[in-house]
Amino acid sequence: MEYFSSNSLSDFSTAIFMKIGCSTEHAELAAQVLSSADLRGIDSHGIARLIGYVRLWEKDRINPQPNITITHQTPSTAVVDGDQGLGLVVAPEAMQIAMQKANEVGTGWVAIRNSNHFGIAGYHAMLPLQKDMIGIAMTNASPLVAPTFSKERLLGTNPIAVAIPAGSEPPFVADFATTTVANGKLEVLQRKNQSAPLGWIQTSEGAPSQNPKEVANGGALLPLGGDKDHGSHKGYCLGAWVDIFSAVLSGANYGPWVPPFVAFLEPSANPVGDGIGHFVGAMRTDAFRPVEEFKQHMDQWITAFREANTVDGQEKVLIPGDPEREQEALRKERGIPLLPPVSDSLRQLAEKFEVEPPTRM
Repeated sequence: MEYFSSNSLSDFSTAIFMKIGCSTEHAELAAQVLSSADLRGIDSHGIARLIGYVRLWEKDRINPQPNITITHQTPSTAVVDGDQGLGLVVAPEAMQIAMQKANEVGTGWVAIRNSNHFGIAGYHAMLPLQKDMIGIAMTNASPLVAPTFSKERLLGTNPIAVAIPAGSEPPFVADFATTTVANGKLEVLQRKNQSAPLGWIQTSEGAPSQNPKEVANGGALLPLGGDKDHGSHKGYCLGAWVDIFSAVLSGANYGPWVPPFVAFLEPSANPVGDGIGHFVGAMRTDAFRPVEEFKQHMDQWITAFREANTVDGQEKVLIPGDPEREQEALRKERGIPLLPPVSDSLRQLAEKFEVEPPTRM
């Protein structure tokens, strides 16, 4: 394990994004999204993904200089065409549109098409917090998930994130895949040569598996809950909801037609839409009740849950966002830990594009 400062990794990501043709502004924004994931301990969606974006660009599946446009709108809604840009750039710009609409009419909702992988959903959901707004972000993704009772892969990990401001307490930030585990966690297990827990994946015939490479063998990830007895039908419904909001509303590809993130797999020859889709929203808290009153009650809600009696051996009930904040404080001090395959991929990129590699702490 090697440790790097977040600033060093962010500067490196910015340099690479500029090398593939991004403007300075877009490169810095994309790097910031990746850095946010690493700082918050979401290693599967941080700088480890950088080489994947480069490979998509090499396949001409990412436009480094997109013309991001609103194709349809009402006072509170919009559809945005990302022009095949980095989702790391398209989604934050769409959220700014949602926030502007929320500022004007109370809420703003934006469906996005013709985009690419947008990193961690939590980054986009947290943007409205600075304006005392509630943020919501979701995206569909590569079809790697079998709905309950299916052997066929029809959905992505399709994450949902919600960020809610509070007063003296930190904000409530929930960010989770609608599968038992995100595909990136399997990639981490592969790098560590570890097995997956039962309930995460199944074989191509639908049998339980602990092989983290099972998806590459034709297997599938499982919806949240794992199987019917443990609520996989609920995870399936959540993933379907994200797919419909992100793609059927916007005109992006949905279900099995969503383009894969990995560059070695080609998109469908018969797409039903443009690129992948996202859905973001912002709500002014004072569209419902006075801001300070809302924050006071959010503090009370958080305190009540944090002080709940716990089962033996557990210290406290966690509030969504607590583990990520703890990781961020720790990693700002100690640095970002990278597994050898990830640091090796960064050195390959540095050599390929003739830029200085990030420096170890």
